[in-house]
Amino acid sequence: MAFRFAPSSTPARVALVLVPLLLALALLVPAAPANARPAACSAAHVNVERAPIRMARNATLCLLNRVRARHGLPPLRMNPKLSRAARKHSRDMVRRRYFAHDSLDGRSPFERMRATRYVPRGASWVLGENLGWGSGSLAEPKALLRAWMRSPGHRRNILDGRFRDIGIGIVRGAPVGGHGATYTTDFGRRS
Repeated sequence: MAFRFAPSSTPARVALVLVPLLLALALLVPAAPANARPAACSAAHVNVERAPIRMARNATLCLLNRVRARHGLPPLRMNPKLSRAARKHSRDMVRRRYFAHDSLDGRSPFERMRATRYVPRGASWVLGENLGWGSGSLAEPKALLRAWMRSPGHRRNILDGRFRDIGIGIVRGAPVGGHGATYTTDFGRRS
């Protein structure tokens, strides 16, 4: 599922929910450009259920930046505040068995990101969120990236040149069935 936010011309912020598509796996992730970190991207097939989450998180960032580089976009930088919001949302979805951008208590992705103080008062900003989960090989970072790139809303977030920061929250477990991994990627830019 993809979710995007941008400041509106009025004082209220407007959220636009993009059409979610089912995860489909048919495209291969393109080869790494010369400036990609091979060590991080080499963990693209890491078994998230057994390997350290850090490896999957670093591989996900590497793969996202590889795709962005292929499209002439600047790399995303890991942001601890966005990462905290993303990790908490992934954990909440697994624990409470749901899969949605809005949490069961009604908080939107923007409200969750704002709670971390990523968006200061009076700042201009743009935010987005991608969600995904899978089990077995479908929980690997490369599989999630393939699925996101096949979905217009997810792809739009990944290739949005306005985004500069990212938070990646990966937790073991799935909203349905319990086995696998759940991903939340929170994209942002503020000024």
